[in-house]
Amino acid sequence: MSGTTARHGAGAGARVGIDVGGTFTDFVLSHPADGRLVHYKEPSTPDDPARAVVRGLVNCAAKAGLAPGEVSLLLHGTTIGLNAIIQRAGARIGLVVTTGFRDILEIARSRMPSSFDFHARKEEPLVPRDRVFEIEARFDPRGHATRTPDAAALDALASAIRAARLDAVALVTVNGYAAPEAEGAIADALQARCAGIAVTSAARIWPEIREYERTLVACLNAYIQPLMQGYFARLASGLAEIGTGAQVFVTASNGGSMSLDSAVARPVETILSGPASGVMAAARLAGAAVTGTEVPAIITFDMGGTSSDIAVALDGEPEFATRTEVGGLPLVLPVVAVSAIGAGGGSIVWIDDHGVLKVGPRSAGADPGPVAYGRGGREPTVTDAYLATGLIDPSRFLGGRMTLDRGAAEAALAGIAARIGLDGAAPAAAGALAVATAGMATELFKTLAQRGLDPADFTLVPFGGAGPTHANLLAQEAGIARVVVPPAAGTFCALGAVSADLRRDFVRSLRTPLEAGSAGRLAATFAALAGEGRAWLEGEGRFAGDVRLQRAADMRYAGQAYELRVGLDHLPDDAPEAAFAEAFHLEHERVYGFRDASAPIQVTTLRLAVIGRTPSLPLPHLPAAQGDPVPRGTRPVYLAGRWHEAAVFDRATLAAGHAFAGPAVVEQEDTTVIVLPGWGAHLDQAGNLHLIRSARA
Repeated sequence: MSGTTARHGAGAGARVGIDVGGTFTDFVLSHPADGRLVHYKEPSTPDDPARAVVRGLVNCAAKAGLAPGEVSLLLHGTTIGLNAIIQRAGARIGLVVTTGFRDILEIARSRMPSSFDFHARKEEPLVPRDRVFEIEARFDPRGHATRTPDAAALDALASAIRAARLDAVALVTVNGYAAPEAEGAIADALQARCAGIAVTSAARIWPEIREYERTLVACLNAYIQPLMQGYFARLASGLAEIGTGAQVFVTASNGGSMSLDSAVARPVETILSGPASGVMAAARLAGAAVTGTEVPAIITFDMGGTSSDIAVALDGEPEFATRTEVGGLPLVLPVVAVSAIGAGGGSIVWIDDHGVLKVGPRSAGADPGPVAYGRGGREPTVTDAYLATGLIDPSRFLGGRMTLDRGAAEAALAGIAARIGLDGAAPAAAGALAVATAGMATELFKTLAQRGLDPADFTLVPFGGAGPTHANLLAQEAGIARVVVPPAAGTFCALGAVSADLRRDFVRSLRTPLEAGSAGRLAATFAALAGEGRAWLEGEGRFAGDVRLQRAADMRYAGQAYELRVGLDHLPDDAPEAAFAEAFHLEHERVYGFRDASAPIQVTTLRLAVIGRTPSLPLPHLPAAQGDPVPRGTRPVYLAGRWHEAAVFDRATLAAGHAFAGPAVVEQEDTTVIVLPGWGAHLDQAGNLHLIRSARA
């Protein structure tokens, strides 16, 4: 089931994508006059991220020659919800469950985190048991009410909730997924009795089977909703003060975006918005640069100040997951499949009790930041190691807007060197980078092995402030032969935000056998989901253009515990049962190597994504090179245990077709690219910098 509907485009003002990171807040502005892209980085303000957003928006608009009032649309990625969950710093929430199910969070899936670790402890429940309330509300698997609370029961429950002084409440009923409207009505009745306390209905947010996972979705939504509401209220106030009435959209974990009202109502869908935006941008832009080569598949590598993430994209389409973990808790919402693989630029270099050099997981963050920032940091970081090895120029950080203290970085690393018997800061810095790189490569191997993939078949696409700096080191370690660094890679997640489509995922669990007559029920359910999706999109404003629908189903052989997600876009709306069965057999055969044509099949959940396409951004087109590239100069860099004299190029002066060999450094305003000895580099017409390993490297 796929369709296209004509819609109005965005307004005539500037579009700005924003990605709030732990160290820097990134901006990409699409200029309304000629479509050119303006990139800007602003130091983050962790105590109130809205301050950095507002200040950075003023500076980014000024860089583009615009006033803040000329910005008509903001597309905003945020890690506020994610950080609150990881740090357990969310709201004070309660949970309302069907009578008899008060221990749902404690019991969970009745599994320990590790069967082999006798010291492993279960994750603390997000809601303590004394804030879990019971209600006489329950449905059967077909959605018929078997217990319904009366007004007196709701009054008593509301009184108990108010007495507990809660900020928000999640409501979950047994089999509520089969009756989302009915469960939602109970939530509304409770909300009317609890003024000022937000009530989240699990079935209204995500009507999928498995009570524990659905309960967590509702609890996480309630847990971060007050924080998100407060943040966006402060942001709106700050935007009003600088004179912009821009419409605000928020990027989502599925790589799309949604209106501010949708994000406030469903903040759980924005938890992984930042990393997802960068992957989508890489799949669209960098993926196009790779498609014409011998390696059409890409691994994205997003290295920022705090962490590094990878994702896989094949033929321009990123991989999606319907289950991931956030802060040790399972999340069953569709997300771009991103895996954390190691250290970031702010990760701290340290020596453990056994004299072993370690990097991370602690990070210096934005405040105090690396030692070289001069903000009071005393422990050296990966960024300090870049400085001590000459990989980045302390006078040209952020295009010269921020000067770093290389001497302080070297002094801090010299202390590390003395403790492990190395001669000077450079060897210690190189050792730290080697440790970080080895850890990243190990996690990359594990992540790809779980998918049956070989890193040698992929091209690495780095972004984030430190991604291009570290990419060649990681590629060398992992056996990847090609790296493609897109233009303005340091603000790539913000670029993904400004180009994000509107998208929302809808789900309905059926748990029905695939048998004669079931195809009609599947088609009717998909049609109902499509109606919900189009209604939602119409309510989001006139931001999107063409509408596209994507269908999928979770299916399994009868008796299996878990399902496979099967894409169904290739099937017609009136496909018979046999077509659904063959689609499942093919997917099962691809994943597990066999099919069982005689086994009955069960369809557990139907999934539909509604996507409203946004106006595409213009791609850069570099002029053809005239002659060889001219370096700005040279500088010593410490690589592979010794100093090398590396040519230093300004990326802004390079043209399509320019080529040079490593060791070399390519500097740009938002990041620095390192080209190792034994590697060559060249630029394509779109401004992508290709690093290719020579046969001898």
